[in-house]
Amino acid sequence: MEVSRKERSWVVDIENLLAEDAAAGDLTAAEAATWRKHSIYRVPTYIKNGKHTACPYGPQLVSLGPFHCDNPDLPPMDEHKQRALLHLLRRTGSPVRSLVAALEQVVEQLEEAYMDLEDGWRRDRDAFLRVMVMDGCFLLEVMRTAAADGDAGDYAHNDPVFSRHGDLYLFPYVRRDMLVMENQLPLLVLQKLVAALHGPDAATDDAINNMVLQFVSLSPDPPELRGGGLALHPIDVCHRSLLHGAPNQAFKGRRDEFVPSATELDQAGIQFARSSTHSLHDIHFAAGVLHIPELAVDETTEHKLLSLMAFERLHADAGTPNEVTAYVFFMDNVIKCDADATLLCARGVLSNGLGSDKEVAKMFNRLGQKAVLDKGSTLRAVHGEVNAYRDTRWNQWRASLIQNHAGNPWAIVSLAAAVFLLVLTVVQTVYTVLPYYDDQQPTSRCGARIYLHDEL
Repeated sequence: MEVSRKERSWVVDIENLLAEDAAAGDLTAAEAATWRKHSIYRVPTYIKNGKHTACPYGPQLVSLGPFHCDNPDLPPMDEHKQRALLHLLRRTGSPVRSLVAALEQVVEQLEEAYMDLEDGWRRDRDAFLRVMVMDGCFLLEVMRTAAADGDAGDYAHNDPVFSRHGDLYLFPYVRRDMLVMENQLPLLVLQKLVAALHGPDAATDDAINNMVLQFVSLSPDPPELRGGGLALHPIDVCHRSLLHGAPNQAFKGRRDEFVPSATELDQAGIQFARSSTHSLHDIHFAAGVLHIPELAVDETTEHKLLSLMAFERLHADAGTPNEVTAYVFFMDNVIKCDADATLLCARGVLSNGLGSDKEVAKMFNRLGQKAVLDKGSTLRAVHGEVNAYRDTRWNQWRASLIQNHAGNPWAIVSLAAAVFLLVLTVVQTVYTVLPYYDDQQPTSRCGARIYLHDEL
């Protein structure tokens, strides 16, 4: 089949690619290996678009990694990064060349972690290594200072960053920027730096994971991460900490996509309680009680959940479940208005640091616009159990009664009066019938005796 000269160039290109694929062998395995290398992504425009202007996907204080290192909108932090490196080298007595050499061993792996890394970084590998060393040492010093409750150590007591002042005013922003999808630093960087500075025993996978977890955790006292290998980056650490423990077994009965709001479920007799753990695997329904892990909500919560959802959405790996997205979908179902948020706060499911239950409801409703529920999610089974319980005849009647009459005090008074009158009527009827029954009893017994006498 002939093709025109205009088409010939791209047709030949396709044919050449097909020939290369045939020579390479298993194309699926090759593609899977390529995708597996990536773990840090630029957030596409179609995800950024939405009502999240207060929670951008970029850093606000400090750039980490190559994507935003030349961002002119960020405060100048190079001086503080260099000071962190110098203090670290003086304290440990390590030469800077040893840090560079440690990262050179894995530089290709670090480059591959960034999807769509600009070619300029690959051509100027020295610049890339400088960013890795500077940013990695900066984070190590920040986390060291935070672990010491802001103790300045070998820094001046009035240091603007590495002091109690920095711990109070700057570290919350560093923590926030460490959980920005486009601002990630591979944990492999921290592991190699710690090993070069303090030896391999201080740089185990669990040690690095938990060092980062203590700084970025969403809960005040997270359980330690054990096993599972080195996390990809701080977002992955945070994600793992929210999904500790084994997931609930899938329920084989009814599976639904949606559940009613908290106030509707409360009217149907369903109670809410705080789960025994903070794991998002610990959402379950038993004996009329819906158990939900507690979440402390503050001004950073929306950003953190957005970043975790973006990671689940962009990192197409079977080992990364979308349980955070499923949780947001679930909470968007349950919280439709401020009354729902008020109810969940009263039950200990939410701890509101935003000051307004209405703001909590708005936050989950905004987040819910980006959330989808996986068809295989165990939350569908929880939804099915809740809806099946709510659909029983008694709970339907109870909900209807509360919905139609609970808001009108006169309707409640009228219903109580009607019930009272009904009880009085029943009592009056009983007392009217009893004397007649008592009058009839002797006659019947006497008649029976006379009958027996006549027979004899």
